[in-house]
Amino acid sequence: MTLLEKIRQDLKDAMKKGDKDRLSTLRMILSNVKNRQIEKKDSLDDQEIVRIIQGLVRQSKDAVEQFEKGNRSDLVAKEETFITICQAYLPEQLSEEDLEAIIRETVAEVGALSPKDMGKVMKAVMPKVAGRADGKLVNQKVRAILSENSP
Repeated sequence: MTLLEKIRQDLKDAMKKGDKDRLSTLRMILSNVKNRQIEKKDSLDDQEIVRIIQGLVRQSKDAVEQFEKGNRSDLVAKEETFITICQAYLPEQLSEEDLEAIIRETVAEVGALSPKDMGKVMKAVMPKVAGRADGKLVNQKVRAILSENSP
């Protein structure tokens, strides 16, 4: 069963159960997938759907930050529910220790010595952690590791 089929099946189940939060979240995901399919003029594979969901989660996390600054706890709760439902369709995220190990291994592979080699390291790390780590977190970890290695 592809990820898209699973989402559609879960949408049907949410309709039957009357789970409004799950229903609206899955509709949002499917709407974004459909828009991307129209743009691409082709069907999407699971990796592309995962990237769409990650984008939605990233937007919601940004919204949570803004709502917290505005003391809108009602909207924070709504966005956090959205994030939780979306994360069920994403691959399991790497722990910080595993992510650091991958980054250190990659730094050694590419021979990076200083923060100037950041682009080279990021280019090599991102395919290894695709879908399993947030790009912003990867960037922070790479920057920290390269800074401690620089003379």
